[in-house]
Amino acid sequence: MKDSKFPYYFSNALSILIPRFVYRAQAKRLLSNLTEAEKQLCLERMNYYNKCETPFSVDSREQSYATVDTFKKTKGWTYFFDLRQVVRYFPSSFAFNYINGDVTHIPNVPSFIKSRPIFGSNQNSVVLKLNQVRHFKFVDDRVRYQDKKDMVAWRGVGFQPHRKKVIHAFYNHPQCNIGQTRPVEGKPWEKGFMSIEEQLQYKFLLCIEGNDVATNLKWAMSSNSLVIMSKPKYETWFMEGKLEAGVHYVEVKDDYSDLPEKMDYYLANEQEALAIIENAHQWVEQFKDKRKERLISLMVADKYFALSQQQ
Repeated sequence: MKDSKFPYYFSNALSILIPRFVYRAQAKRLLSNLTEAEKQLCLERMNYYNKCETPFSVDSREQSYATVDTFKKTKGWTYFFDLRQVVRYFPSSFAFNYINGDVTHIPNVPSFIKSRPIFGSNQNSVVLKLNQVRHFKFVDDRVRYQDKKDMVAWRGVGFQPHRKKVIHAFYNHPQCNIGQTRPVEGKPWEKGFMSIEEQLQYKFLLCIEGNDVATNLKWAMSSNSLVIMSKPKYETWFMEGKLEAGVHYVEVKDDYSDLPEKMDYYLANEQEALAIIENAHQWVEQFKDKRKERLISLMVADKYFALSQQQ
């Protein structure tokens, strides 16, 4: 599967040359073209990403403060480009707080972020579709579930304690092809690189959270393999917190100790596995409509600027 990031960077670099008033005109046209059904769906997602309900003030004392006009790259071009794609539609004087990277805490003030804890009072975490070139890639899986290996596959960095537990427990298990891709001196837990195409040969795919979410969850749910994971603790634009166990994925305990048991169950109940895979495909579809994705992003930001009394 090709994974060239050149078109992403090239199109974003060109967009910097376009005057801001052009984007504001586009925003008005996009929002006015919504059907009533689209408006309702977009409103639901907008309110999920932006849970703020009462007026607040943008805090210039926070390190993560900027205006549309002064916003600069602080951590990777992908975060800069993706956030800029949204805020460029608004007046240059509008201010906001933001935090880049894998965010696992709740900000002190309402801030644009990529990831947030699912549980607790997370209304200060205003989710946007950031670092999407890494996280939002899907696959066109041509291999039927029935024709895949009766095993589970996973590759990734295994430095986090919760990932180590899974790797150590199932590294040599006959039903598992699990290993970390960065060797640790004196540790036997490494296995060779496995491409996405190779992983798609397996009936089951593990999606283990890393610093925040499981990066492979998006493409895994678009495949014809069955996703297995523990209950997610963090979420992004993919709305991991709304995924239902037994509907969109197979849930295992936090330590994955019941992994073989869950695999055996779905190997014996193929129709249930296929139903979950189909539900996962339906979930993924909503993120493929670029027009609606842009509209919802604008609505999230518009609500932010309205509640911060800048509209």
